[in-house]
Parts: sequence; structure tokens; C-alpha cells
Amino acid sequence: MKENKFGKKGWTPERIKNIKGKTFLITGANAGAGFQASKILLKKGAQVVMLNRNPTKSAKAIQQLKSELGADIKVSFIKMDLSDLASVRNAAKDIIEKVPVIDALICNAAIAQVPTQQFTSDGFESQLGVNHYGHFVLISLLFEKIENEGKRIVVVGSEGYKMGIKTFQFDDMNWDKNYHPMNTYCHSKLAQIIFSYELQNRIDAADKKTKVYVCHPGASATSLIKTSGGLRDRVIWSIVSKTPLVQSAEKGAYPEVMCATEENLKQKAYYGPTGRMQWTGPVGECKIEPFVWNRELAAKLWSVSEEATNEKFTI
Repeated sequence: MKENKFGKKGWTPERIKNIKGKTFLITGANAGAGFQASKILLKKGAQVVMLNRNPTKSAKAIQQLKSELGADIKVSFIKMDLSDLASVRNAAKDIIEKVPVIDALICNAAIAQVPTQQFTSDGFESQLGVNHYGHFVLISLLFEKIENEGKRIVVVGSEGYKMGIKTFQFDDMNWDKNYHPMNTYCHSKLAQIIFSYELQNRIDAADKKTKVYVCHPGASATSLIKTSGGLRDRVIWSIVSKTPLVQSAEKGAYPEVMCATEENLKQKAYYGPTGRMQWTGPVGECKIEPFVWNRELAAKLWSVSEEATNEKFTI
């Protein structure tokens, strides 16, 4: 295990400095790690714009935050459904028009272990469609604004990237022939991670300044499995989440908040809990498997993503 540059306790929100008035966009911010990340940032005086698909749940989340932190906190909501690229494009337009500055975009939203093959409104396998394609389009549409302002993008991956098939089914991205709740989820999270490192490579090659950081929440007691997994997975997770193998949703939010606020973080790194199996423990730099650096695979994924979403992403 790498030596933790933040000490034995790892990174904690106590390290956050000088973010008062800064604006953070968070996808999937009305529950779980996204909600906890919002709370941490708001406590430090930042402004949070939630990008969620459900207006009712978003209103309740905002009401809860104001109840806990005070009515004067600066938190708002823009409707965005990552499973619908038209919704993503409409949200991006609203963001460009209504949000003066983006100091960091945190791509936190995800669905996991969907029990049977489902499709987005654009015809994509749901986990790939939400976790990767939706964020791919969002980042593409907001990139110029981010490059001109905050210059920071955070992509929340998963330890699942190193499970499953560890590559891409370019001939069957929808998993029509061999759908599997876990393997297909891992496929989508690997796509997010490989895309993120390729994005940084292209940013460097274009002499741009935006930084892209990749993290994971470890094993955290969030609503992810409860809201999208099957009954068996939900039952197992409800039991495991009460054991020391799983940490709180608040601690699960630490890596993404760190990547959105900490200065002088190393690029081409992977951040999250550094304890047993990288599930829990002090937050710092984690081990990353070398197959994520495959530039040929990354270039193919990029072109396939552009073609599938009809979104030309040029840095």
C-alpha cells in the first residue's frame, strides 16, 4: 500500500480551505454520497448545484439541508436525467445560462447491479447509459465553461472496474448476448475510469489546464444498491452494510470532496479508502490496475461513445 500523504487518518474535510463562495455541481446529489458531499461543501461556505432527475426528492433534500445547516445556505437544483440525453443537453444549456462559474463538476450519480437488462430512452444498456454515456455528454457540453473557470472535473468510479471482464464488449455494448447485473455494472465503471484518464491525456496534449481526478467511495452505506439492485443483492447489502466492512455514506463522500477541493493532487492517480480491500479506511491514493492505461482501448471507447451519443467531444 502507498504511504498516505495525508497521514495515518488520511484526508478529512478538516483540510478544506478557502472554498467560500465557490460553486460545485454534483450529479445524483439528493441521496447517498452525493448528498453527504453537498453537506460537507455547504458547511464550508460553498454553493452547491444539484443535478438530479427527481424534483420531489431534490426539494426534500434541499429542505433537509436547510433545516440542518441554516436557511441561508446556497443550494439549488437543476433537473437532469442521465438516462435521457435530451435531458442532459437541456440541463447543460441551463447550467451555462444560469450558473456563473463552475469551480468543479463532480460526476457522482450511478446505478448499479440492475437485475435484468434495461434500456435508457436512447436505447443504451441502462448502467452504461447512465454511468458513462450520460456523464460523457455532460462533460463534453460543459468542458469549455469548466476550462475557462474552475478547471476541475471529478469522476466517481468504483472498485468494480477491476472485476467483470476488464475490457469492453465493443461488438455488444448493450450486453444483449450475456447480460449480467454485476459484470455489466463493472463494464460501465471501467468505461468511466478509462475515459477519465484519456480525457486527461487529451487535455495535456492540447495544453489545456483542466484537471480530471478519479476516485471511488469504497464500500459505503448509500442507497445505490437499494435503489437499483435486485432483491437478492438488496438483502445481502442490507446485512453487509451493518458490519465493519462498510463505512458511512459521509465517509464514502470524502474521496470526491477531496478531489474537488484539495490542491496539488497528483494526476493519473486513483483516490479512495486505503484500508482492507480498499473498501474502508483512511482516504488517500489507492492502487490502480495497469490495464486502465491502455490508450488503444481508450481511443476506441472515445470514438464509440461519440458515435453512440452523437456528441463530438473535441478538446
